[in-house]
Amino acid sequence: MGEKMHTIFVCSDSVGETANTVVQATIRQFNASQVHVRRFGSIRTEDEVRSLVEEASKVNGFIAYTLVLPELREMMRQEAIRLNVNAIDIMGPMMQAFIDTFKDSPKRKVGLLYQLDEQYYQRVEAVEFTVNSDDGKDPSAMKQAHIVLLGPSRTSKTPLSIYLAHKGNKVANYPLVPEVKPPAIIYELEPSKLIGLTMSPEHLVRIRTERLKAVGLPFGAKYATVERVEEELAFAMKLYRELGCTIIDVSEKAIEETAGLILAER
Repeated sequence: MGEKMHTIFVCSDSVGETANTVVQATIRQFNASQVHVRRFGSIRTEDEVRSLVEEASKVNGFIAYTLVLPELREMMRQEAIRLNVNAIDIMGPMMQAFIDTFKDSPKRKVGLLYQLDEQYYQRVEAVEFTVNSDDGKDPSAMKQAHIVLLGPSRTSKTPLSIYLAHKGNKVANYPLVPEVKPPAIIYELEPSKLIGLTMSPEHLVRIRTERLKAVGLPFGAKYATVERVEEELAFAMKLYRELGCTIIDVSEKAIEETAGLILAER
């Protein structure tokens, strides 16, 4: 019989990202495979708070919340006591410390931390664009991309794309395979937009071998052989030289370091 599923409610009068980040960091400290996180954002009324606490009580879960409006925070405290539910105020103690130490008062503005300004919308749009343009899904989107990442399989194209997107860049990435001719649109793009990713054969073989292990495929698969990896890397380097694009060896680099190199070029 499996472990009982535990539920954590993440509640906020904004998007709830702050509380969710704290909850996820906490979960990682435990052997918590049977934990389900339910998120509730844009809470505006005391009735919503009451309903959430009642639901948490029924499943014997607890609540992590960020509510800056005093009436909602008070309702959360009262209902949690009434129904014997653990409710953790993520921002409250920090705000109180600020008030007590610096004799200041909070603005009590909902969503102030994630204000929906133009920059925020640009980041959201960039992430959506990047997800939809991952792994060559839509080659035509390369024209609208700020950055186009090219590289053989397992050269960190997707995580690097998402990291750059969170910085506000629209990113497309395309996997290079010797048997597949790259789309013609790649040759029409400005070389400054193109980034060619490469890696030492030894490093790439190791990563691909781990990938095979993770998906339960045999270690002898052609995908992870030195011969195949060298063939793909040679094909990629030939293309990069034809395109005149920036080439980055990501063998020993963290995603943040590679992203820093790319952004420094812009």
